[in-house]
Amino acid sequence: MKSHERSKALFERAKLSLAGGVSSEFRKFNSPHPFVYSRGLGSRIVDVDENEYLDFTLSQGPLILGHSHPYVLEQVEKASREGQLYAALHLGEIELAEKMQRLIPCAELIRFNLSGSEADHAALRVARAVTGRRKFLRFEGHYHGWFDNVAWNVGSPSLEAMGAREAPIQVPWSQGLPAGSRDEFIVLPWNDLDLVERAFVAHGRDIAAIITEPIMCNAGCIEPRPGYLKGLRDIADRYGCALIFDEVITGFRIHLGGAQTYYGVTPDLAIFAKAMANGYPISAIVGKRKWMQPIADGVVVHAGTMNAGNPTVAAALATIEVLERDHVNERLHRLGQRLIAGLRAAAHETGQNAIVMGPGPMVHIGFANESDVHEFRDTLKYDKPKGSRFVSEMQERGIRIIGRGLCYISAAHTEAEIDHAVAVAREVFKILT
Repeated sequence: MKSHERSKALFERAKLSLAGGVSSEFRKFNSPHPFVYSRGLGSRIVDVDENEYLDFTLSQGPLILGHSHPYVLEQVEKASREGQLYAALHLGEIELAEKMQRLIPCAELIRFNLSGSEADHAALRVARAVTGRRKFLRFEGHYHGWFDNVAWNVGSPSLEAMGAREAPIQVPWSQGLPAGSRDEFIVLPWNDLDLVERAFVAHGRDIAAIITEPIMCNAGCIEPRPGYLKGLRDIADRYGCALIFDEVITGFRIHLGGAQTYYGVTPDLAIFAKAMANGYPISAIVGKRKWMQPIADGVVVHAGTMNAGNPTVAAALATIEVLERDHVNERLHRLGQRLIAGLRAAAHETGQNAIVMGPGPMVHIGFANESDVHEFRDTLKYDKPKGSRFVSEMQERGIRIIGRGLCYISAAHTEAEIDHAVAVAREVFKILT
């Protein structure tokens, strides 16, 4: 058994000053307590008790090149020595915007931010300004940040709490949400075009935008049904609303041009973050000129003291350069498919009812008797205690996975490491009940 005594002591100390002992709610969820980490390199991360882990969390996805990539660190250090913030335009952000214009289909104009949450918020503000409408359409289980008007229907305590598929109940994700924020959106199950059509027949004149994760990465890593994203595009065109892709996870990870290139459907606006700077804080709202013009003209206010700082822009430029040069996306898909195939085979050999899903660069492992999973409601049938035991047992054996069963692949992972993770999972499957 691994020792976690120093992590435990430091977590107890942290609780005396940090609310809950952490700086983000998701960092609480570890067993038997949150661990404290001291360093990371490549595909490995080490905690303060000197336990080393093969890391498939990648800090919730950003570390697409792995921990402490030397070229990214070199470029960040160089940019930092030249200055941190100018409160003014600098060459790096122009170069980064031009590079994103070249790679991303909808990126006619761009604005940089720090986080995905604020970029999502800006996209919805823009959609309301352009259309003059009040509401947006969103989907159960999708995550678009933690701000008030999107902190709904991210999770649910039960299937019953969500109400009927045709008329879902608005489920708050947090206490403290203003009652009026529930009036800003319509929520539906994902992957069902008929329900979207019905919603637009009833409310289309009041819907400013459809916002969606192009892959439902935050709950089950579920891909869209064939034609679903194209169907959303067609509906948005017919009703004159914005189609927004939240590509915080899929951007640069699923393809250099995002899911919009991967699936061949171009949204009006899109949000990029996480993988674009290999762990440094930057995000971008990108979009077609019609939808970004209000920001360009200043009639939709977009601001941020820390936006496009030298080090973060340098990190993004360096990361994208490596992604292009080394054809990293092809590698992520290949390694991810190897992991999926290996886990499925190991589950079959050991008689486990594991459902392994995802396009490859991100993979989800859950346990259920039914294998037909297309929307968030289907994931509520998963055996969550069993899933938690799987993650905990993998962690004890040196494999770090996100608590909800999600794995990210990085350029630093190798085929041998993928095979090792599968071999460990096979041993864990044998003892799971």
